[in-house]
Amino acid sequence: MPHPDSPLVAPARQPDLFFELAARSGGAEIVAGVDEAGRGPLAGPVVAAAVILDPNHVPDGLNDSKKLTEARREALFAQIMASAMVGFCAAPVSVIDALNIRGATLWAMCQAIAALPVRPDLALIDGRDVPPELSCPGQHLVGGDGKSVSIAAASIVAKVVRDRMCAIMDCGHPQFGFARHKGYGTAVHLEALLAHGPTELHRTSFTPVLAARR
Repeated sequence: MPHPDSPLVAPARQPDLFFELAARSGGAEIVAGVDEAGRGPLAGPVVAAAVILDPNHVPDGLNDSKKLTEARREALFAQIMASAMVGFCAAPVSVIDALNIRGATLWAMCQAIAALPVRPDLALIDGRDVPPELSCPGQHLVGGDGKSVSIAAASIVAKVVRDRMCAIMDCGHPQFGFARHKGYGTAVHLEALLAHGPTELHRTSFTPVLAARR
C-alpha cells in the first residue's frame, strides 16, 4: 500500500473504444479513425490513413505510433491490415508545395477516407481540423492517437507506410540517409542539403530547403 502522504499518480491513459462507442450510441454504426504521418519533414510525402476497426477484433496494444518501437509498429500494422478496413493516401511533394502542408494533409485525409471499401458514418480525426471536403461527417479530437484505438491504428498505418516509402527514397538518394532520419531536418540531413542541394523529393516551400537552393 502507498504511504498516506504519497501523491497519487494517475495511470497513463491508453487508447480505447470510448469515442467509437459514443458515436455508435448516437447512430453512427461505421466509425473510422484518421491520422497522418510526415507533416514536419523536409522531404517526402505526408501520408494519411483511415481505419475502420472490427470492434470484436481490436489488436492489443494500439497506441500513438510515436510511443511504439519500430518492431511493435510493424507487428501491429500486420494485425490491422488483417483485421480492419484500411485506406491511405500519400500526398506528394508537388501537392504539399501547392497547397501548403496543412492543406496537403487535409487533402490526403479526404483521399484516405475515399479509399475505404465502405463509407463511414463518422470519421474521428486526430488534431484540430476536419477537412472541409470530407465525404462523411467528421469529428476532430486533439491528441486522438492517444485516446481512440481507431485513430491510434490509423497513426500506425500512416507511420509504417511512410517509413517504408522513406526506405525506397533512400535507395535513390543514399547520400541523404532518408531511411535513417525519414526526411526530418536532422543535422546530417541539413549537411547533405548544403553539400548536394535539394532533390525532387524535397519540399521546396520549406525554409531550410529554400535556403539550400540559394
